[in-house]
Amino acid sequence: MELLELAIALIVILIAAELFTNGIEWFGHKLNLAEGAVGSVLAAVGTALPETMIPLIAILFAGRAEDPSTGHDIGVGAILGAPFMLSTLAMFVTGAGVLFWAKRRRTGRVMPIDTHVLGLDIRYFFVAYAIAVGAAFIPSEFSWLRYGAVFAVLGIYAWYVRAHFIADTSIDAVDLAPLRFRRIDRSAYRTDPEGHPRLRIVNIQVLVALAMIIGGAFFFVDGVQHISTSLGLDAALLALIIAPIATELPEKFNSLIWVRQTKDTLAMGNITGAMVFQSCIPTAIGIALAADAWTVSQDTLLSFASAGIAFLSTAAIFLPMVRRGSLKGVHLLIGGAFYAIYVVIVLGSLAGLWSV
Repeated sequence: MELLELAIALIVILIAAELFTNGIEWFGHKLNLAEGAVGSVLAAVGTALPETMIPLIAILFAGRAEDPSTGHDIGVGAILGAPFMLSTLAMFVTGAGVLFWAKRRRTGRVMPIDTHVLGLDIRYFFVAYAIAVGAAFIPSEFSWLRYGAVFAVLGIYAWYVRAHFIADTSIDAVDLAPLRFRRIDRSAYRTDPEGHPRLRIVNIQVLVALAMIIGGAFFFVDGVQHISTSLGLDAALLALIIAPIATELPEKFNSLIWVRQTKDTLAMGNITGAMVFQSCIPTAIGIALAADAWTVSQDTLLSFASAGIAFLSTAAIFLPMVRRGSLKGVHLLIGGAFYAIYVVIVLGSLAGLWSV
């Protein structure tokens, strides 16, 4: 039954990702938004909702009856696991998609990206995540300083959103596939069978897709949790590795859909924008509501080590991009190596082969 639940949830997420990418492009076109605002803000925030809800629920409700710290540990692990997955596995999957569809893509293995948009995302990610992780090193007697970090990362994200929304518009209706829900708008469809629906129909499609993404992700995580319990896996493994894999599925599928269409700025912005969001909003929740777990100690060292891997992987992929002014699908495969390194560290630590 758990495997069936996983299969159904996966199908729902796949369908929802197609609806969402199609709908969010039309939404951006209708509002004359820049490509960076659509990919890095709207798409990133929408698909980041599932992995944001998981740690929030864990922190507020998990373990309340017995040990509240258990829920806090799981929540913090999930918060730190999201940027790690995005900067490693999501990059690898996107790069593999570019290589897989290279022959049908207009630019082959080369990704025609807006380096300014991605460079902006990465700069905001490094600053915000460094502040959030740095808050974990503040001694307990100065814990009040951590609330300064909360306001800092929230302010950074607000400024980041503003920067993308004032950018120049770059989404052309010629590049848009017809809206999937266009037939609902019967009057518009009769006069223009190719598309151009009203904004309200676009909104309906985006909201339906978001509901499917969130619902599918929750069912997927629930199935993974059941399987993990039946196999006797450690909760730390679930929080650090398994749960983020499940909740990051929307970003991965959205990016694969866009790289197949050679819309690489949207594809990469969906990931880098989610990295900025995850480094600001969920971390603010973790610092404010789970201060006992948001501290570097022997018990949390493995979780915070994932942040170091995220920084290294991001730097290895994007610093050369800034110098070259270009990006290829093969460059994103570096993320897979960093993911493998961290998985070996986690599994070895949980198996008692070494202590971290």
